[in-house]
Amino acid sequence: MAGEHKDYSSGNPIQIKVYDNRITFWNAGQLPETWTVADLLKEHPSIPYNPDIATAFFRAGLIEAWGRGTLKIIRECEDAGLPEPVFSYDQSGFRIEFKKAVGKSSGKSSGKSSGKSSEEIVKLISADGQITIPEIAEHLGISTRAVEKQISKLKDENRIMRVGSPKGGHWEVIDDD
Repeated sequence: MAGEHKDYSSGNPIQIKVYDNRITFWNAGQLPETWTVADLLKEHPSIPYNPDIATAFFRAGLIEAWGRGTLKIIRECEDAGLPEPVFSYDQSGFRIEFKKAVGKSSGKSSGKSSGKSSEEIVKLISADGQITIPEIAEHLGISTRAVEKQISKLKDENRIMRVGSPKGGHWEVIDDD
């Protein structure tokens, strides 16, 4: 997003401001003439301000497709349990603000919470080997990514294993006896 719509002729650098409860990114980019921020919050075509730069990013593998960046950003925030980002645009440029999740820590974990999550995951799998990662995440109130990390750790520790295919298989707890 920052490269595709940035107006490099302005000479203004992309600006990043970090606060205790949020982070904002701003650039001197422009949206297509008739567009509003609301257009970015739904499926939309890509009309990059700098098509050559967008093409270079695409060919370099830095973007997978044009016109999906804002939707992917929103989905990633949802998956991480964060509030939806706030996009804004005026004549000076384009801005996106990410807010810290209410009631969340600063991201520094003590290890105790991840250990507690691991134990809860083992209990949930013991009770229901068919349980899915999204179901575990919902039950524990953490992101699917956090569950995937804990499951990977539990598999590395030989505490759980997946039997069968990812879609049709099930989880088993490995007994130490």
